[in-house]
Amino acid sequence: MSITTLDQLLQTVKSKNRKRLVVAYANDIHTICAATMAADYGIADVTFTGDEILMRKICETEKIDTSKFKFINEPNENKAVFKSIEIIHKGEADFLMKGLISTDKYMKAILDKEKGLMDSGAVLSHVTVIENPAYPKLLTVGDVAVIPAPDIREKIAITNYLIQTAQTLGIEKPKVAILAATEQTLPKMQACVDAAIISKMADRGQIKGAYVDGPLALDVAIDKESADIKKVKGEVAGDADCILFPNIEAGNVFYKMNTKLCKGELAAVVFGAKVPCVLSSRGDSTKTKLYSIALAALLS
Repeated sequence: MSITTLDQLLQTVKSKNRKRLVVAYANDIHTICAATMAADYGIADVTFTGDEILMRKICETEKIDTSKFKFINEPNENKAVFKSIEIIHKGEADFLMKGLISTDKYMKAILDKEKGLMDSGAVLSHVTVIENPAYPKLLTVGDVAVIPAPDIREKIAITNYLIQTAQTLGIEKPKVAILAATEQTLPKMQACVDAAIISKMADRGQIKGAYVDGPLALDVAIDKESADIKKVKGEVAGDADCILFPNIEAGNVFYKMNTKLCKGELAAVVFGAKVPCVLSSRGDSTKTKLYSIALAALLS
């Protein structure tokens, strides 16, 4: 049975064995509260790196029992994230989470050739699971935060990450829409060309485990009536589980439109590293951070 809401995701992860989470530079209230909820729900045992005095002060203010956590004092944000990665290399944590450190510094540490979490040739990409009140199921989308203009090789990697995530959510054969500004295959529009190539690769079994179709415009991908009017047929049209965006602008606008205008909720994880890496915005709510922890725990 597939998971259709983020609360269902949370309940599913609560029934699994506890994982081990290390939070890099956990100097903010939303991160600490989300990690506390994850610990209380039995999702993960938590280690915090960062300014220990500040982290303990936040816990005291929020009446959080500090005995349930391990604290590693490192007030420097760059050193804190590398200390967190070191803990993963030692086999003492199953996944990583970003605290108050900026995204560029967090990603730079993960990508570091000597101390980071990347295997040679791997593609690092951001995958988001969105719950929109107007859509009957979860949407798994990418990339909205890491790769500005993915080339065909990176789009293929992202497609496989989307499929893997959707399958982890219980969708046996997810429906993947390769997005463009139109459902027509226009040779002068690179997004259309890439979409056609990726769709044909799926038809020939080079991309496995999903129905893949494109190019598809957004309306055709998620609205059955639009697909019928435009006479676009196939397994994906009007019923997408996953969306691959042509570039970061399209993805990021969609991501923020869902949360800010549609009151949607989300969970976000970075793929391609040796372990799942939670990447939520520093301004994201406690609930968003908790859902992201749950998704990373399930994927790990």
